[in-house]
Amino acid sequence: MEQALSTPQIDFRPDLLDRREKLLAYTRTRPGDESLSRLLSEVDAALDRLEAGTFGYCETCHDPIEPERLAADPLARFCLGDMSPEEQRALEADLESAARIQKAHLPRLDREIAGWDFAFAFEPAGPVGGDCCDVLTHEGSDEVTFLLGDVSGKGVPAAMLASSLHATLRSLAGPGLSVGSLVERANRLFRAGSVSRSFATLVCGRTRAGGSLEICNAGHCPPLLRSEGSIREVAPTGLPVGTFLSVAYGSHELRLAEGDYLVAFTDGLTEARDSNGEEYGSERLAALLASLDRPSARAVVDACLADLDAHAGGAREDDLSPLVVRRAPGGAPAPR
Repeated sequence: MEQALSTPQIDFRPDLLDRREKLLAYTRTRPGDESLSRLLSEVDAALDRLEAGTFGYCETCHDPIEPERLAADPLARFCLGDMSPEEQRALEADLESAARIQKAHLPRLDREIAGWDFAFAFEPAGPVGGDCCDVLTHEGSDEVTFLLGDVSGKGVPAAMLASSLHATLRSLAGPGLSVGSLVERANRLFRAGSVSRSFATLVCGRTRAGGSLEICNAGHCPPLLRSEGSIREVAPTGLPVGTFLSVAYGSHELRLAEGDYLVAFTDGLTEARDSNGEEYGSERLAALLASLDRPSARAVVDACLADLDAHAGGAREDDLSPLVVRRAPGGAPAPR
């Protein structure tokens, strides 16, 4: 029986109409440009497919086009399996370039910053991923802002949204601004600028000399704090970013002694499964952290990855990004 076709859940019409309007304006400045005319024809054809109810289906096999591919290129007419060899090579080259760009934007860590020790790892499930991470210093201030985000979805669309969220947070972050206010502003911009219904969970924090740490958890996996030999979770203080346009975000005020550390992570860590389908889980992670004897931030990250590999055998179904923030020994005492 012939499969009934339906329009994809994401409404691509506003994006396609916006592209068409911009192309028409540009063609007026460059009359006779065949490349612009071809691109305009492709946009018109995509709009026609929306009207006919065939948008998002491969013209060769008639199966749905991969959502990640369609979100990255709404003009796509073929699924990955039916692309020509030339198209496949071009896509592979684009993915390799995207992976290099994404890795180039990761922070250079494994060093002490203003009395704090930071370390992280970034292991996307594919060439690119939807996780973002950064550690930002501020000129003339001993404050350090850190963030770890996880955008819904996978692949190129998630990576594009993660890059947008990352850039937004970098542009807004500054000394003296509470992390709750920072995330609130980033949420408005992310929600207003997103063409899809994507959202992101986010941990955003700020360290200060003396051991104080302020942290906002926007619907993210609760980070684990090891302090004075015990392990506790840092609960969410607000909804995921992009859920609603106007959301208020609170924060936790923590104080870390020398050697205490915070472990933030994306769900690619705790939701990784072994061959029997058992999740790694936050309890196993907590037990691992409790077993470590005053490690460096890098040693904590390495221990997490090694224990995860022992559990899951190196299999990756989701992006994985642990971030460790540790108060380095020898810092000034915390103000009372």
